[in-house]
Amino acid sequence: MCTPKLISRKGFLEAALALAATLLLSCTPAFARAATVTEVAPGVFVHQGRYEVQSPENRGDMSNASFVVGSEAVAVIDTSGSEVMGEDLREAIRAVTDKPIKYVINTHMHPDHVLGNAAFKQDNPTFVGHYKLARALGTRADSYITANKQMLGDAFEGSEIILPTLLIKEPTTLDLGDRTLLLEPTPTAHTDNDLIVTDTKTNTLFLGDLLFSEHIPTIDGSIKGWLAALDDLSQRKADRVVPGHGPASMDFPQALEPEKHYLESVANDVRQAIAEGKTLAETTKTAGFSEKDTWKLFDQYHVRNVTAAFAELEWE
Repeated sequence: MCTPKLISRKGFLEAALALAATLLLSCTPAFARAATVTEVAPGVFVHQGRYEVQSPENRGDMSNASFVVGSEAVAVIDTSGSEVMGEDLREAIRAVTDKPIKYVINTHMHPDHVLGNAAFKQDNPTFVGHYKLARALGTRADSYITANKQMLGDAFEGSEIILPTLLIKEPTTLDLGDRTLLLEPTPTAHTDNDLIVTDTKTNTLFLGDLLFSEHIPTIDGSIKGWLAALDDLSQRKADRVVPGHGPASMDFPQALEPEKHYLESVANDVRQAIAEGKTLAETTKTAGFSEKDTWKLFDQYHVRNVTAAFAELEWE
């Protein structure tokens, strides 16, 4: 027969407090955890961001962030949208390799791609970007910090704008040991500071936000320039492409087609509206709406795209 064990009042209180502490810890968000990554090619890893706008719940996890491992060093390509997400990415890198993180490359200026940079300051890497990136980030730094702090709340803690120290004005190679990355600045397209990265060892193309998939494209540069860039890119050969938003990797150049169709639809509809003498307000209610069911976050970004296209195309 089992005899019940008597517990003193002090022992009961200690056990209750221990249980409460355990439950509290289990309900606390894990702000230092490795990001989930996929190895899309040997030594090439990608974390896929969410199809969402910034919020405290997603901590700025909106865009794809990648890293490439050479025999001597690691290069990070975009760092997500907050310092805590950057820490998650760094943890994922350290789970794969202890090689030094030599380069942090930003494909363009938008906060969801650069605000994780702060997590890598401890590695003392070279921060790399398009030659216009420093100016663009410097100009918008205050507004980016203010807006993202408001949207992310406590998850913004530790995030900051870090300007590149290596500016890419012409095609440049970075050596990671037994593999090189080719960096190419582009004319104005998604932004005026887009940078293409190619891992030459696996023929993997990183396009940043020159390529959106599922997430609606967003224009912060030139719709004409973007369409011209897509025409040029379609002539390239690559084994795979990593978009700025979308799956971890995609077949190339097929991945470009939906985005190109969207941008052409917007451009064609805006040109027609301008030819018919319609106002901007009228045009934003109709142009490109044939694409509504094709893209996530259409309601959040599409009217902005039409507005940007109208401002550019009315002066053709």
